[in-house]
Amino acid sequence: MQHNDVALTWRSAISDEELADLTAAHGGSPEIGWWDRVSRHSLGWVAGRDSQGALVGFVNVAWAGADHAFLIDTKTHPAHQHQGLGTAVVRYAVEAVRSAGCEWLFVDYGEDMVPFYEKACGFAPTHAGLIRLR
Repeated sequence: MQHNDVALTWRSAISDEELADLTAAHGGSPEIGWWDRVSRHSLGWVAGRDSQGALVGFVNVAWAGADHAFLIDTKTHPAHQHQGLGTAVVRYAVEAVRSAGCEWLFVDYGEDMVPFYEKACGFAPTHAGLIRLR
């Protein structure tokens, strides 16, 4: 799938280093080795690569092994933000999760992300519980 000049793929190879670079560019604090540990437990992920092959968009889909999937770690490189790439990455993930036979796709987000997840991506708000563990 293509979004502007970015190719979107499902479950394509991503190195830990390039995901750490995208996380840092996105304003996060990457933990080296994180992707290598996490990816084997994922239903899948969407990678967005620019024309040079650089990872500029990403979302991971964790799952419970059957009907429930969880959207996590949505990231768009700052040079590609506010151009619809994040929405395209999430929509691609939604279709892939639907094709995998899941019944529900969950995502948690803060108030600042309501316009993105609810308005642009179509998620409905719901009650959820949370316990801070550390």
